[in-house]
Amino acid sequence: MFNTLIVNPIFNLLVFIYAIIPGHNFGLAIIIFTVLVRLLMWPLIKKQLHQAKAMRELQPELKRIKLAAKGDKQKESTMMMELYKEREINPFSSIGLLIVQIPIFLGLYSGLNRIVKDQGAIIDYSYSFIAKLPWIKTLAADPSKFDSTLFGIVDLTKAAVEKGGVIYWPAMIIVAASAVMQYFQAKQLMPDTKDKKSLRQILGQAGEGKQADQAEVSAAVGRSTKFILPIFIFIVTVNIASALSLYWLTSGIVAFIQQSRVLGQDKTEMTTATTSNKKVIEAEIIPPKNKKPKKKTPKKGTKKTRS
Repeated sequence: MFNTLIVNPIFNLLVFIYAIIPGHNFGLAIIIFTVLVRLLMWPLIKKQLHQAKAMRELQPELKRIKLAAKGDKQKESTMMMELYKEREINPFSSIGLLIVQIPIFLGLYSGLNRIVKDQGAIIDYSYSFIAKLPWIKTLAADPSKFDSTLFGIVDLTKAAVEKGGVIYWPAMIIVAASAVMQYFQAKQLMPDTKDKKSLRQILGQAGEGKQADQAEVSAAVGRSTKFILPIFIFIVTVNIASALSLYWLTSGIVAFIQQSRVLGQDKTEMTTATTSNKKVIEAEIIPPKNKKPKKKTPKKGTKKTRS
């Protein structure tokens, strides 16, 4: 069922792109495939980024709720849920994006493994209408014409570290770049707070009997994640075909651009709203300048009386 619903559609979409692009370069097909997937996921990604930003901005209020609850976990939880409901925030919104991304990654990994192990898989696992495309017919007649490189520079079927510990440097550059891109992608979403406590400091204070603040713990874990995740990605992808690392690198670049767009729009909207509110307040408080009060003139037909 996983192959039918996930692997085969992803595999055939990639093969279809490879078959119709000029030059029939496999690396270019992966790049186009990745960009297309990220664009199709844009509505979900945009919503998740807005939610993540809103959750980040709620941290001061969550701290106040914790102080107000005075250790009453049930009261604290109720107040937090009321705050989320008031601000229309779903704290579990990121799970939806993760649920979508994991099958795509696993499906692509499985599909690429088919091609790496046997290039004839392009013909064997293609849908009937894709198998009828001119380039696929050409490959069926002569499989050696399959171009598994990135513009003739990197052999995408090779791993960065091959058997025997031999380093394939073109693939190693892609793997390292994908890890670095993941770092900047994670850093972009991290709140820029002045009062930063490391996880080690928090654990040290907890050992001294001081109760750890959940918001501080979450922030510290988030800051640690931006280093741990790139390292994890590097370790996982360094021993597999660099085609998957190319997907990860392209996905990271597109994600960084999408995040910049959403966060930039939010910043502009906040600046505009702040400026508008400031103008309204000034208009209400500060009287108009260079305007003298009008003198009352006596109406015609009336006489002035002396006191």
